[in-house]
Amino acid sequence: MTLSFKKQALYLINFVSFSVLLTWPLIIWHGLANWRAEWVLILLATAFLLRFLVLKKQLGVLAATGKKIAFFGIALCLFSGILREYHLLLYYPVVINALLFTLFYSSLSEPVSLVERLARLQEPELSAAGVKYTRRVTQVWCVFFIVNGAIAFLTCIYGDMTIWAAYNGMISYVLMGTLMGTEWLVRQRIKKRE
Repeated sequence: MTLSFKKQALYLINFVSFSVLLTWPLIIWHGLANWRAEWVLILLATAFLLRFLVLKKQLGVLAATGKKIAFFGIALCLFSGILREYHLLLYYPVVINALLFTLFYSSLSEPVSLVERLARLQEPELSAAGVKYTRRVTQVWCVFFIVNGAIAFLTCIYGDMTIWAAYNGMISYVLMGTLMGTEWLVRQRIKKRE
């Protein structure tokens, strides 16, 4: 069965907008050095708007977070354009880390943490040890977002675009992937012990 044209277009828009947002630091680094800042703003604001529209009718905590990220991205682009202060675009990774910290931290005050919700998608019957473990992992992610956001902020105020792009466009992703991989290895080890 083939997908309808509308669904194919939505998948393509979703992929393109997500890719643009994922490569935000590289677009900023290259774009502000080689293009007019207004074109960079238009590209990024369009990607955020498309991302928001794709997520508009979706429900759930991840979709809600995606909408907030898109909203703040649009706002950052608008303020940057209106004020003609293009360096404000550099603060996007700081905003993302703050939003993700808020998402993970706020779930710790609920009976089910965010990581537990995600874990239950694969393993609906989570043991008491699993619940405790997922709460601890949620706390680890909170610390990660605080530290990562602080470093992202420092790269903004330091003012070296190469360092900013290297950290926010590569190093932070490597650190995030390392944390995910380490957590997966630890989880496998714990599962073997149970």
